[in-house]
Amino acid sequence: MVSLVWAPASPTDIFRCLLKMVKGNVIVPEDILSFCCNGLQGSTSAPRAREPGEQEEARGAMASAPAARNPTEVQMSQLVQPCHTNHRGELSAGQLLKWIDTAACLSAERHAGCPCVTASMDDIYFEHTISVGQVVNIKAKVNRAFNSSMEVGIQVSYEDLCSGKHCSICKAYATFVAQGPMGSKVRLEPVIPQTEEEKIEYSIAAERRRMRLVHKDTLKDLLTSSPQETELETRDGSGAVPAERTRVESVELVLPPHANHQGNTFGGQIMAWMENVATIAASRLCHGYPTLRAIEMFHFRGPSQVGDRLVLKAIVNNAFKNSMEVGVSAEAYGQEMSVSRRHINSAFMTFVVLDQQGQPRTLPMVAPEPGDGERRYREASARKKIRLDRKYVVSCKQTEVPLSVPWDQSNKVYLSYNNVSALKMLVAKANWALAREKEKVRMYTLEEDKFLSIRIEMSVCIPASRAFSLLSNLRRRHEWDSHYVSAELVQKVDDDDMIYHVVSQKLRNENKPQDFVILASRRKPCSKGDPYVVAFRSVTLPTHPARPEFTRGETLCSGFCIWPESQEMSKVAYYNQAMPGYLTYVTTNVAGLSSDICSTFEACEKFLLKNKEDLISRLQDF
Repeated sequence: MVSLVWAPASPTDIFRCLLKMVKGNVIVPEDILSFCCNGLQGSTSAPRAREPGEQEEARGAMASAPAARNPTEVQMSQLVQPCHTNHRGELSAGQLLKWIDTAACLSAERHAGCPCVTASMDDIYFEHTISVGQVVNIKAKVNRAFNSSMEVGIQVSYEDLCSGKHCSICKAYATFVAQGPMGSKVRLEPVIPQTEEEKIEYSIAAERRRMRLVHKDTLKDLLTSSPQETELETRDGSGAVPAERTRVESVELVLPPHANHQGNTFGGQIMAWMENVATIAASRLCHGYPTLRAIEMFHFRGPSQVGDRLVLKAIVNNAFKNSMEVGVSAEAYGQEMSVSRRHINSAFMTFVVLDQQGQPRTLPMVAPEPGDGERRYREASARKKIRLDRKYVVSCKQTEVPLSVPWDQSNKVYLSYNNVSALKMLVAKANWALAREKEKVRMYTLEEDKFLSIRIEMSVCIPASRAFSLLSNLRRRHEWDSHYVSAELVQKVDDDDMIYHVVSQKLRNENKPQDFVILASRRKPCSKGDPYVVAFRSVTLPTHPARPEFTRGETLCSGFCIWPESQEMSKVAYYNQAMPGYLTYVTTNVAGLSSDICSTFEACEKFLLKNKEDLISRLQDF
C-alpha cells in the first residue's frame, strides 16, 4: 500500500500531478477511480470558452501555415448605406435578413452544385444594432448535408472602419433544400469536416435537426399543461389596447429582382417584407419606433414565383412588460381574381422599444380578439416561457453551483439538446493523449484550461445497437459498476430521454452516500459513421429535492459513445469532465487506498458479453 501526502497546490498543479500518476502507472486512489468510472461522483462541466485573444494565440502557436479553407465557405461584406437604414440611421433587420439568406444560399449551392431554396431558419437573436457607415461581415458554410437538405451555419458581425472595432451581431442556422430539374430533389454528397470546430458543428447539426422536428410538439405540450386563463383575467386590463388596432395587411408583387435564376422568390426577400409589416404592427401598439430583437424558428411551406402577389398580414399577439410578440404570415396567389391562396410562411418576431438611454420602455397591454386572438395570445406566452428557459439553459455558468438545471415541460427539448451537444463537443475535441493502456482498455486525458477530461475506451465483441441498449439503461448499471447502489426511473420524458434518481456509494470521509437526479438522453446514429450516444447531466425535479440522508451530487457532461467497427464488434468509449473543485477534494483526501482504474471497464465488458444474447434484454428498448 502506498501513502501519498499532498501539499496545498493550485488546480493546475493538481491536474499535472494526476496526469503524471496516470501516465506513470502509479496506483490510483479509490476516489479518483470512482470519479473516472462512475462519472457521477462530483460536479463536472463543459470546458470554458476561450477569450478571442486566447484563440488567436493558440492558432499562432500550433500552426505555421494557414489551414485549408472550407470549400463551402462564403464571405460577404456590405457597407451600410443610408438606403439600408431606418429613421435612426440603423440597418433595418429586413435588409440584414436578405444578406444573411443570400450568403447562406450561395454556400449551400457551392456544396450542392445546383440551385437551392430556403426551407427553414432557426431562432435568431440580434445582439446589437448596426449604424450607417459600418461594415456587415457575414460568413456562411455548410455544417452538414443530409439526404436532400443541408444545414448552413451563419455568423454575422459588424466592423467600425474608424475605430477598428469588431462586434458579433448574431449566429444563425438555416436549412436549404437542393433542387434539380423541374423541382426534383437532389441527393447530396456528405460533408467531410476537417477542423475541430467543423467536427463539432457537424456532430451537433444532427441534434439541431431533431430539435426542429419536435419544435411544434413542444409548444403544443406546454399549452396543454398550462392554465387556460389569460393574463388579462389575472391583471387589470382596463387600459389594454385592442389587438385589432395593430392589424396590418400589405401586398407585394414578386418581380425578377426578388427571385433567383429559377424564378423562385428569395427567402430573405420574403423575410424582409414580413419584417416590414411586423414593424408597422408593433409601432401601432407603442406609438414609437420598435427594434427587432428576435425571430422564432420558422419554416417555408412552399415556394412563390415571379408574378405572384404576396399578401402579408401582421398583428400583435401579446405584449409583455418590456417586449411584444408580433405574428406575421405570407400568402401567395397567381392572378388578381384568384380565390385560392397558398400559405408560404408564418413567423413570430419579438420587438422592444428603446428610450433615449437605450433601455426598453414599458409597453401597454394588449386585449386579444375572441377566438383565434385568445389562442394566439396564450401561444405567445408559451413561446416567451420557452425562450426564457432556453436562454437559462444556455447561459448557465459552467463553474457555478448548482450545475443542475430545473427540468420543466417548456425546456425539455433544449435540456436534451444541451445534454447531447455537450457530450458531442467533448468527443470532437482534439489533443487527447493516451495516458494508460492495459490489454483492451485505453485511458486518454485532455488538460484544457481549468478542466481535466477523461476518456476510457475498449473494443467489445457485441453489436453496437446491443451495447447501446444495455448501457443506456441505468437501472442495470449496478450489475457492472460497483460504485452504483441503485438507479430508479422517476420519469420517462419520451422514448429517448429518461430521468433517474441514482444512489451511489459513500465517498471517502463521508458518512452518507451520494444521490443524483440524472437526465439520460440517448440518440441513435443519424447517418453512417455517427456513434450511438448516451449522455448524462444533472437536473432538478420538485418531486425529488435534496434529502438529509444523502449528499446531493451533480454532473454536467458525461456519457457513452458507441461506434460500430463491424457487425459484431463495437468501440465503447466513456467520457467525463472534472472541475477543479472536485479534484481538489479528491487529492486532499488520499489515504493510500488504491484500485485498478481499468477494472470497472473490464467488468463492463463482461456484462456486455454476458447479456448480448439475452432475448429479454434485446426486446427492451429504454
